[in-house]
Amino acid sequence: MANDVDARPGLGLTSRYLERGGRPWVPVSGEVHYARLPRERWRERLLLARSGGVDVVSTYVTWIHHEPVRGRADFTGRLDVAAFVRLAGELGLHVVLRVGPWVHGEVRNGGFPDWVQAAPVRHRTDDPAYLALVRAWFARLGEQVADLCGPDGPVLAVQLDNELYDQPDHLLTLKRLAREAGVVAPLWTATAWGGAQLPPGEVLPLYGGYGDGFWVDADAGWHPAFRAHYLVSHTWDDPGIGADVRGEEPAAATVDRDESWPAATCELGGGMATAYHRRHAPAALDVAGVAQTKIAAGSAWQGYYMYAGGTNPVAGVQESQATGYPNDLPTFDYDFHAPVGAAGVLAPSHAALRVQHAFLAAFGDRLATLPSTLPDALPTGPDDAATLRWAVRADDDGTGFALLAWHQPHVPLPVLPGVRLRVDLPAGPLVLPSTPVDVPPGTLARWPLGLDVGGVRLRWATASALTVLPDGTLVLLAHDGVPAEVAVDGDVPADGDGWTTTAPGVHRVDPRTGGLLALAGGAARVLVVGACDADRVWVVDGPRGRELLLADAPLWTDGADVLVRSGDAPVVLRWDGTRWAAVDVSPEASTTTDGGVASRAVRTSCVRPAGDVPASYGEVDGRASAPTPEQVAALSAEHRLADVGAPAPGTVRHLRVDWAGDVAQLLVDGHVVADRFGDGTPWHVDLDVLPGAVADRVGVRVLPLHRDARVWLPAAAADRRRSALGPLGALDAVSLTRSTTWRAPLG
Repeated sequence: MANDVDARPGLGLTSRYLERGGRPWVPVSGEVHYARLPRERWRERLLLARSGGVDVVSTYVTWIHHEPVRGRADFTGRLDVAAFVRLAGELGLHVVLRVGPWVHGEVRNGGFPDWVQAAPVRHRTDDPAYLALVRAWFARLGEQVADLCGPDGPVLAVQLDNELYDQPDHLLTLKRLAREAGVVAPLWTATAWGGAQLPPGEVLPLYGGYGDGFWVDADAGWHPAFRAHYLVSHTWDDPGIGADVRGEEPAAATVDRDESWPAATCELGGGMATAYHRRHAPAALDVAGVAQTKIAAGSAWQGYYMYAGGTNPVAGVQESQATGYPNDLPTFDYDFHAPVGAAGVLAPSHAALRVQHAFLAAFGDRLATLPSTLPDALPTGPDDAATLRWAVRADDDGTGFALLAWHQPHVPLPVLPGVRLRVDLPAGPLVLPSTPVDVPPGTLARWPLGLDVGGVRLRWATASALTVLPDGTLVLLAHDGVPAEVAVDGDVPADGDGWTTTAPGVHRVDPRTGGLLALAGGAARVLVVGACDADRVWVVDGPRGRELLLADAPLWTDGADVLVRSGDAPVVLRWDGTRWAAVDVSPEASTTTDGGVASRAVRTSCVRPAGDVPASYGEVDGRASAPTPEQVAALSAEHRLADVGAPAPGTVRHLRVDWAGDVAQLLVDGHVVADRFGDGTPWHVDLDVLPGAVADRVGVRVLPLHRDARVWLPAAAADRRRSALGPLGALDAVSLTRSTTWRAPLG
């Protein structure tokens, strides 16, 4: 695979890693569903993924979206998969087509059109009648994308089916049918979790890892299958993913990874979908914590589901109890709490992940070759909060990285006192830092060991490796509460503002602010970015190579320019080699058409109060059922928004709805166009993609949540529900921001 069959110039596959351009490569893939995004938003979403460090975009090809009526396949508008793949390629991104035909993806029938689901066939088997349906569908898909699947095309991989556990021969048949249709790629993949039986040597096994999920019951607590992902472990299987759809309870992993393939993932939780009965809203560290443990464990491919959220293209195609699933999902919402939200607003996880991805981009070629070694003292299990969770990826001479992962949700870890690492090497033990340190919860570290910086050997550092700039400067990122030390041989001269020497060759700077350290008279330079800038540091590619930027607003590069999306003038700083210099950005359109301001509150008026809501709308196998559309319409409080403005060239209107309750709906002229289950987080809506969402034609419904509803909520939302005297339903605030892109050259 990739080497002899379906070969692509420069691409290779070993049992340890992939190669690109003849060098080891750690891909970072992010799931972006073209059909769940308005076509006019594809480009910006892909650019935000790229600026977040994603270099591979994966996407489901969901049959029910394209061919709800037999023989009427639609590949136009947001369903133009070929245009999406072509655009990704133009932006320098590889593509993984997850062609199914069964995909799950929280879609009705797992993505089968109703007429396929109702067909008298044995689905997902080699039943000839079923294969005839698949062959015809793959042929139609091949007509669209076959010319993008060649050696020069952007399609890197094709995933066959999804979560298929006991039909290895059927996967081979699907591979043959896809190939007949011209849907081919250097890599063929299949999901391997749940102990899936895969055809030997035919598909690259891909794993997943979620820190929490909706596929357990509301009263299940934090299941051990989720908790295990916050440990650094060489166990890759996660039998919990999709266990409820299989009719099983999540269990501990019992199947070893096939080590003839690299350790690769396609579904590290970039967030989590919101089911009615269980509404997990992962924080940034919850997402990045799982990703960190996989890097520490030896991951050769970091793949996220989802990376950019979206909305279902039409009503009624979501997973629901009415269509045989154990869960009810929103009609439209598929925000997934992803790093890039459904409205294009960045979640804090974008920043938490992009520093990891910058590390992989800069050091992945050497990291990929380095084995993962666990320490002798391992945690006794997920409940062990007294043993550091870490691993080393290093070669025999000690060049590599110590990777720490000290975070988990729900049951916070304490400050771990007196931490000092010992790395046993052939030349003798390496001990760091210079004195024991207390490791605060939330520390996800990638401490460099033995790196060569401008001819100077960096013995170790206690700030995370971030990137290397074109002039050779090593950039590290400090951690709040952890002394930022850089250690070199004692005879190496060192100088830098704010730096102190605490022992021979050991130099320290304030971790909050960081600073530049010149070594050997400036032959080598180490820049430590302060922890206070961790959430606003960006590493992007410009015409001069890697650029290091600071900005609070979302940004990306396009050609030789940097673009920033903001309502007000954004502050962008660029490292010029000696200092942070301001970047002079210019707006591409005015954002002050709404009363002369870019952001403003939207006045609301309640036109109908809520009715008396019940504690339950029914249940299936013990899981609460969502209210029907008719029940939501009858029992919700309804609010009219005074004025949400109108579209203007070069700008985007984002509506933010702060609310509390059970279900919220956005209406245009009385018709439901968007929805959300309440989990205590703000709801962001891109108004410009909703026809008619102008002036006073927009309304919001809020269905209160009964105190006794069997619904799991995040801690803050649960606290608010408990504090309410009756059913909780509130529209706290509505605000509107009009943004544009601000541009500056980077040449």
